[in-house]
Amino acid sequence: MFFAAQRRHLDDLASAGRTRRLSPRAGTDFASNDYLALASSPRLRGALAEAVERGVPVGSGGSRLLRGNDPEHEALETEAGAFFGVEAALFLGSGYAANTALLSALPQRGDLIVYDALVHASTLDGVRLGRGDAVAARHNDADAFADAIASWRGRGGTGTPWIVAESLYSMDGDFAPLAALAEIADRHEAILLVDEAHATGVWGMDGRGCADRLDGRPNVITLKTMGKAMGCEGALVCGPALVRDFLVSRGRPFIFSTAPSPLMAAVARESLTILRDEPQRRDVLQRLIAYAAERLGSVGATATGSQIMPLVIGDNAATMRAAEAVQAAGFDVRGIRPPTVPDGTARLRISLTLHVGTDEIDALGDVLNAVLR
Repeated sequence: MFFAAQRRHLDDLASAGRTRRLSPRAGTDFASNDYLALASSPRLRGALAEAVERGVPVGSGGSRLLRGNDPEHEALETEAGAFFGVEAALFLGSGYAANTALLSALPQRGDLIVYDALVHASTLDGVRLGRGDAVAARHNDADAFADAIASWRGRGGTGTPWIVAESLYSMDGDFAPLAALAEIADRHEAILLVDEAHATGVWGMDGRGCADRLDGRPNVITLKTMGKAMGCEGALVCGPALVRDFLVSRGRPFIFSTAPSPLMAAVARESLTILRDEPQRRDVLQRLIAYAAERLGSVGATATGSQIMPLVIGDNAATMRAAEAVQAAGFDVRGIRPPTVPDGTARLRISLTLHVGTDEIDALGDVLNAVLR
């Protein structure tokens, strides 16, 4: 029988309550990562229309190293480098591609990668594809990173340590101790790689991300995602010019992928401009975060201080039943199960965006209270 092993695997997932299915958008948005409501903004639509009008092509026609390198890609990278205060930026088609490119190419044999235990799957896949040894550190425990490096040195490790973390974690909504990790990187002559996927646009000066004060250091690389708060698509690797040059020559996900649409690069440039022009978007979101911390915190959601609020239920089936009930009441809140989150921590992930206001937060609180009770 064809695909018998795959069928058994799907059956096992179903038994564990872990089958995934696609579902359409419906209800009030408490699920997306479009934190600043830019994805459907008139300015981004206008930037797209203007780019089409002046002849920017829809497709790139090939990889950046063949004929796919469009002036819009290079203009975005130049502007992003100046905006984030780094020597160079490199535009890739997604955060997933960027993480796998970074971690499969940059760490070398004899290096050590110490990554936070809750980093994104794309980071883990990059680590698996890479050459360096790797070890997980307890989530947000800076001392655990330092201990791992010291232990490795004690065993004779002579390569370069790499410290890998997210600045804002997508499922727990908590912030990394970046200042402490940067100090550890300096002390141990390590390189710090920070995934800013959920912080870009929302946090830091002008929305530059939580690592804005670290950008530009010679031992820091940051990943600024365009597909979440920025409202478009793709990701920018930001850091020393040597990193950009190395990825262009050795980063397989960059080399062997068709370049992102030049139109998307044009739209991403406008996103950066919006961050400077419209700080009120971040101000309004901050007020919603503070309001939701009290209102939704009263029904069990964790007030993280960020725009991501997990409501941990634990049991997979119970979590999905709760999600279905909330969705039936008109609110798009998704259930998150292992392996996306650790076993026993299945949860509702509540995402705060400018698509909602205090009235919608109040209404969601009422529904959650009824469903969970």
